[in-house]
Amino acid sequence: MSQFEYSVIPAPLRGEKAKDAKTPSDRYSVALTTELNRMAKDGWEYVRADVLPSEERSGLTGRSTVYHNLLVFRRAVASIASGPATRQPQPEYPAAASPMRAPEPVPALPQAASPATSDHSAGATPEPVAGEATPPAPRTAPSQG
Repeated sequence: MSQFEYSVIPAPLRGEKAKDAKTPSDRYSVALTTELNRMAKDGWEYVRADVLPSEERSGLTGRSTVYHNLLVFRRAVASIASGPATRQPQPEYPAAASPMRAPEPVPALPQAASPATSDHSAGATPEPVAGEATPPAPRTAPSQG
């Protein structure tokens, strides 16, 4: 997104003498062209001319409205993110540390390692899986004899 800064200057009040400018309109256009070119050298782009009111003092206690002819210019401002004086974003972890890796996927068990449905239904005791605790044997009352 482009951002602009603006500059407003008064339009010339009278024309300038020039070799080819014979009429008052020609002389005024020379003066206006001079102002536009002067601002363009500094990177300003002409936007428009406006006539705006201004309330000014008139005499000791009076006020009157005066209209001013203004020329409006703009130029692009370097955005905050791309400016040379801005700081570069820093990583969330120290440069010496490596970033956390994604977890490795769990390998699929081969078909022979997975329990068959018939093992559970036939009343057979399943073999313990490595890492799991073997349940204790059922308790029976001691026989007296």
